[in-house]
Amino acid sequence: MRLSELKPGQSGIIVKILGHGAFRKRVMEMGFVKGRQITHVLNAPLQDPIKFQLMDYEVSLRRSEANMIEIESVEDWDHQVENKIKVTPISSASTISVRKDKIINIALIGNPNCGKTSLFNIVSGAHEHVGNYAGVTVGAKEGKMKYKGYEFNVVDLPGTYSLSAYSPEELYVMRYLKDETPDVIVNVVVASNLERNLFLTTELIDMNRSMVIALNMFDELEKKNIKLDYDLLGKMLGVPIVPTTASTGWGIDKLLDTIIEVYELQNPDTRHIHITMRPEVEESIRKLIDALKEDKDIPERFSQRFLAIKMLERDPEVKRMLEKYPSYPICEKIRDDQDKKIQKALGEDANAIISSEKFGFIQGALAETMQNEGEKTDYSTKVIDAFVTNKLFGFPIFLLVMWLMFWATFQIGSYPMEWIENLIGWISNILGQNMTDGPLKDLILDGIIGGVGSVIVFLPNILILYTFISFMEDSGYMARVAFIMDKLMHKMGLHGKSFIPLVMGFGCNVPAIMSTRIIESHSSRLITILINPFISCSARIPIYVLLAGAFFPTNGAWVFVGLYVLGIVVAVLTARLMRRFWFKADETPFVMELPPYRMPTLKATLRNMWAKADQYIKKMGGLILVASIIIWALSYFPRYDYKDIPPEYQTEVLSEMNDSPGNSFVNEEEMEGFILSEYQESHSILSYIGKFIHPVMQPLDLGWKACCSLLAGCAAKEVVVSTLGVLYVGEDDADLLSKRLQTPSKLTGKTPFTPASALGFMVFVLLYFPCVATITAIVKETRSWKWGLFSVLYNTSIAWVCAFVIYRIALLF
Repeated sequence: MRLSELKPGQSGIIVKILGHGAFRKRVMEMGFVKGRQITHVLNAPLQDPIKFQLMDYEVSLRRSEANMIEIESVEDWDHQVENKIKVTPISSASTISVRKDKIINIALIGNPNCGKTSLFNIVSGAHEHVGNYAGVTVGAKEGKMKYKGYEFNVVDLPGTYSLSAYSPEELYVMRYLKDETPDVIVNVVVASNLERNLFLTTELIDMNRSMVIALNMFDELEKKNIKLDYDLLGKMLGVPIVPTTASTGWGIDKLLDTIIEVYELQNPDTRHIHITMRPEVEESIRKLIDALKEDKDIPERFSQRFLAIKMLERDPEVKRMLEKYPSYPICEKIRDDQDKKIQKALGEDANAIISSEKFGFIQGALAETMQNEGEKTDYSTKVIDAFVTNKLFGFPIFLLVMWLMFWATFQIGSYPMEWIENLIGWISNILGQNMTDGPLKDLILDGIIGGVGSVIVFLPNILILYTFISFMEDSGYMARVAFIMDKLMHKMGLHGKSFIPLVMGFGCNVPAIMSTRIIESHSSRLITILINPFISCSARIPIYVLLAGAFFPTNGAWVFVGLYVLGIVVAVLTARLMRRFWFKADETPFVMELPPYRMPTLKATLRNMWAKADQYIKKMGGLILVASIIIWALSYFPRYDYKDIPPEYQTEVLSEMNDSPGNSFVNEEEMEGFILSEYQESHSILSYIGKFIHPVMQPLDLGWKACCSLLAGCAAKEVVVSTLGVLYVGEDDADLLSKRLQTPSKLTGKTPFTPASALGFMVFVLLYFPCVATITAIVKETRSWKWGLFSVLYNTSIAWVCAFVIYRIALLF
C-alpha cells in the first residue's frame, strides 16, 4: 500500500521510496528509509498536505508525494521479520515470499528492433516472438525472475523512437511512465546505431529517472572494428552502460548486477545531467520550470524540466496532463511568447531547435568516445571538420583564427577609435574655451573627459572582439575548438568542460568563473576558477590597444597574440602545479555538442554587438566614472600656490631642467606655472600613494603614476587607462593620451614609458590581481575567502616575476 492510504492515527513501515531524483534523495536524507515506522498524525484543513510523525519529529508531505512512498502494515512487517529469522531448510527456500523492498520493477524501453524482446525473453524466461523488423512488440508484456535474493518484475514496453505522443506506441510508453513508477528503466540501444538510438535516451535523461543502458548487439560493433569507450560514455550521460548480446545471453548477469547497484544507489556512474541547449532555449525552459513550480498541485511524476521541454515541443499528451491545473494558461502563454522569441532569434521553431541540439549533444559524446564511426553528417560539415579537427591542421587553424581576431581588433578598430577620439577632443575644446577656470572645469575636462573619454574610445575594439567570439560560437567552430583542446585539458590535469569557462574568460572573467558550475569534479572546478583570471578579458583590451598602438604600431597584432598566449601558458603551468601538489586527480568526463556548421545571421550578430555596447557604456557611466572622479580628486588635492613651494624645490627643478637640452621658458610666468604644476602633481594625495608602492615596481622602470593606475585597476581593468588619462592628458589638452605617453618630460627628459617598460606593464596588467568583481566571484563560487586572497597574492607575484623577465629581455632588443 501507499503512505497516502494511511488513515489518521494509523502507522506503517516504510519499504520503498518510488521514483528517482531530488525528491527521493531529499526524503531519504530526512529519514524515510526502509524499516522505519511512520504514523499519520492529521490532514490539513483541505486534506492536503498530510502531517506524519517519523522517528522523533513531525514532517508534512503533499498527498501526491506520500503516494510515492510504499509501506506495509506493522503487523505484516513483524510477521515477515519473524519468518526471516527462523532457520529454513534449503529445499523450501524458494517458497518464501520475497520482501517488498527486494522487489525491483523494471521497464524495458528502446527503439523498435533494438533487441528488447530478446532481452526480455532471457531475463523473464518467456518465449515471445522475435523478429528483425520494427513493430514486433505491439503491447506491453510482463515477466518475473529471481536473482541474488531479488525479484525482478520486468515490463517490455512497445518500441518507440521518442517520447513525443504522436504514435500509439509513444503514447502508450508516455502514459505508462506517468501512471507507473518503475524502479529502474533499462534503456536498450543498438550498439551499431547509437546516434539514432540515443535520442530516446536524452528524453529519458530529461525525465530524471533511475536508468541503466543495455548496449545491445555489442558483437556487431566489434565485427565492424569500431571501438567504443562505453564506460566513458556512461559517465558522460550519467547512466551506467552495460554491453550485452541478448541473442546469446552475453553480458546479462552484469546488466542485472548493475540494475541492483542503481536500485540501491550504489553505482558511481549514476548522476543527473542536463543536456544544455542554446541560451535562448535554456531561458525559455527556465521560465516554464519556474511557472510549473508555482503550482503545487502538479504531481511529480515527471521532472519539471521534462515537462517544460515537452511544452515547448507542444506535445499533446503533456498538454492533456497539465491543462486541468490552474497554472496551465499562464504556462501556455509563456510557452507561446518564448516560442516566438526563439523563432525570431534563431529562425526555427523550438521543436526543431531542441531536436537539433540533442542530436548535436549525441554527436559530441560519440566523437569523444567512438572511433571509426561513420557519422551522418552533411557533406560541408565533413569537409570543414576534416581540416579544423585534423591533428595536423587543427591547432594551426585555431592560432590563425585567433591572430586574425586580434589583428581585426587592433587594425580595423583603429579607424572608429580615431573618430571617437576626434569627437571627444572636439567636445573637450568647446568646453575648455567656454568654461571659467576653476575646479569644476578641471573636473569635467581632466576627471570626466580625461578619464571616461580615454576608455570609451576603445568601444569599437571591444565590439570587434565580441563579434568574433559570437561568430565562432554561432557557426559551430567554438565547439570544435573545445573538442580539439580536450586532450590538452587532460594534460593540464583538467577535463574538456574546463575549456568552456576559459574561452568565456576572453570576454569577462566573472561569468566565466560562474560558468564553472557545469564541472562536476570539485578539484577541476576549483583549479579552473583560480586559473581563469590569467585569461585576458576584454577589459584589458583598452590597455593593450593604447600601449601597443603607441610603442608597437606595426606589430600590434603580434603583441596581442603574445599576451594572450602568455596568459594561457601561465594558466596551464599553474593548473599543472595545483594538480600535482594540492589536488588529486578526480577528472570527470567531457561531452561537448558538435552542431552542424551554420552561417550566423546578421540580425543575431548585431543584437549581440548592441548588448555588449550597452554593457560597456553602462560601465563607463557607472563604475569607471566614479573611479575617474576619485582618481582626479586624489590627484587634484591638496591645492598649492606658488608661494607655498620651498625655494630648494624650485632650485632642484631648474637644475634638472638645465640638464635636459632643448628645454627653456618663454618668460618667468611660464617657468612659475611649470614649477607649480610639477609641485602640485608630486605632492598630491595620489602621488603619495603611488610613491609608497613605487619601490616595488621600480625594477620594471615604471613611475609612480603607472603604479597608481595599477592600483586603481582593482576596481576594473579599464580604470587603468582612465587613471593614465587623468594623470597625463590634463597636462597638455592638445595631445592624445597615446602621444603623451611618448612625449619626454620637460623636467627629466624621459618619456613616461619606453617600449620595454610598456611591454612589461602590459604583462603585469595581464597577470596581476583580478578586479574586485572577479575576486568576489571567486569567493562566492569557492565559498572561501582564502581562495580570493590566494588569487590576489599568487597572481600578483607571478605578474611581477614575468613582467620583470619580459622587461629585461626586451631591453636586449
